[in-house]
Amino acid sequence: MSKKISIFGLHSVRALLDQHPERLVEVYATRERQDTAVQELIQQAQRLGVRPQFVPKATLDKRAEGGNHQGIVVTALEAPQLTENDLPGLVEQAGDRTLFLILDGITDPHNLGACLRTADAAGVTAVIVPKDKSASVNPTVRKVASGAAETVPLVQVTNLARALRDLQDLHVWIIGTAGEATKSVYQVDYQGPTAIVMGAEGDGMRRLTRETCDELIKIPLLGTVSSLNVSVATGVCLYEVVRQRLAQQQGAQVLKQ
Repeated sequence: MSKKISIFGLHSVRALLDQHPERLVEVYATRERQDTAVQELIQQAQRLGVRPQFVPKATLDKRAEGGNHQGIVVTALEAPQLTENDLPGLVEQAGDRTLFLILDGITDPHNLGACLRTADAAGVTAVIVPKDKSASVNPTVRKVASGAAETVPLVQVTNLARALRDLQDLHVWIIGTAGEATKSVYQVDYQGPTAIVMGAEGDGMRRLTRETCDELIKIPLLGTVSSLNVSVATGVCLYEVVRQRLAQQQGAQVLKQ
């Protein structure tokens, strides 16, 4: 039987109702906030056959574990957990546009949430994390992700290095980020199936992860800081992939005209 979880905040609830309405179980709202945004979500839930329950704000605070619920909290069935067994299907579905974000040792839920949000914006196929020594999706992650935790597939793997080798067997090019790399993020071709590996702040990627990568890249740092926050670095890398792929797509369209 699927586990039930609480999801709160306007963006997160809207993403659930839009993307996975079949998971909705209960809706709790407060009469203390009856603005248009909350009303639209309540009406959407009613169209799905779920009647909202109006409760005091203190009840929502408790259900959201003190998080900023913005006047609405829903109970939903937890999404099915994806594993390494799901990787072939994800690659087959995305084809040459396959783009994985792999987070090695990211334990801060705020960073995981921010990375999920950027991954959604960049059209990432899925985010891959190890089961151990990694943040998992919790209310904080969902809030920071601003709905992306409900839209971006999250794959938890038992052995990250083995999962990377499985991706290589599926013709996915594994690109790791490391300060000692000789190539910059702007000197690599990302047109084929690609996985970008981000390591933990400070320690970076673990040794086996680093050794399994096909290529290493770095982000040029022209100031005095020695590194970027992992969520910022993730945005830089993913959007270089997006830039190159959009440029290729636009170039192909010009040739057809």
